[in-house]
Formats: sequence, C-alpha cells, structure tokens
Amino acid sequence: MTRRNPIETVLGAVVLVIAAMFLVFAYSASDLRAVTGYDVTATFLKVGGLERGSDVRISGINVGTVTDQRLDPQTFEAKVMMSISSDVKLPVDTTAAIVSDGLLGGKYINLVPGQAAEHIAAGGAIAKTRDFQSLEDLVGEIIFLATNSGNGGGGATAPTVPAPQ
Repeated sequence: MTRRNPIETVLGAVVLVIAAMFLVFAYSASDLRAVTGYDVTATFLKVGGLERGSDVRISGINVGTVTDQRLDPQTFEAKVMMSISSDVKLPVDTTAAIVSDGLLGGKYINLVPGQAAEHIAAGGAIAKTRDFQSLEDLVGEIIFLATNSGNGGGGATAPTVPAPQ
C-alpha cells in the first residue's frame, strides 16, 4: 500500500481550484449570454449553417442573437427570427446578410442599416436580405466568369493569320 504525500494532495487541490477559477472567468468574459430585446424576422433562400444562438452584428458589434429558424412551407424559404437589443433601432431599409466569421469560423447575420427615418417595429421584418455564399459557390462563380469572359464564352482568342496563297 502506498502512502500519499500531503504536499501532492494540496498541490492537486490548488490545481483544481485554479482550473475552476479559469472556467468562471472565461465564461463571464466571453459574453455568451443571448441578447434580449425586440423580435425581427428575415427571409433567406439559403442560411448555410447559421444556428440558433448565432450573433447578429452591425459593424462587427454584437447587437442581437438568432433565436429561431424555420422553413416556410409555402415558399420553401428559411425564415430566421432574431432578437435585437432594445437600444438599437433599425431603419426599415436595413439589409441583412449571412456571412462567415473567417474561413473556418461560424456564421452570423451582418446588418447594414439604411438611411430611412422609419424604424422596424417589434415583430417586423427585414425586407432586404442577401443569402449565404459558400466557398464552393464563390469558386464556381469565378470559374464561370473566367470561362465565359471575352468573345462569347471562348476566353481569349488567338489572332487570325491569313492563309498563304
């Protein structure tokens, strides 16, 4: 039977206390709480992995949270519900776009406020939306543009040389 050294036991307890303090600090500093305020909806053709709890940002600042998303059974479009902070009043011509937070990052909704004097009321909808464009979509679009540029889709053509006589 082995005897435990009291110093090892105390040291183990200190490590556990420090780990617990680190977890409490990380949780409190990470701002993981959902933003509460008024509800707004937006309709997209493709949400590309957007999840409940994702951020809603304006100029990179978190102003809301995605609260739910559903498929509209008539139009087969994705209806995304958001909670926007009460102190942020969105103009009616605001644009909502689903974007990625870096190459491997999560998705979030980026809001670009318009210039209208009227504001979206609680329970209202954002009319202007831009769907998520995946990396595959962008690469396909670049290839399509590259192969269809120039003279009717043939790309660059070689100059014609007159036939010898």
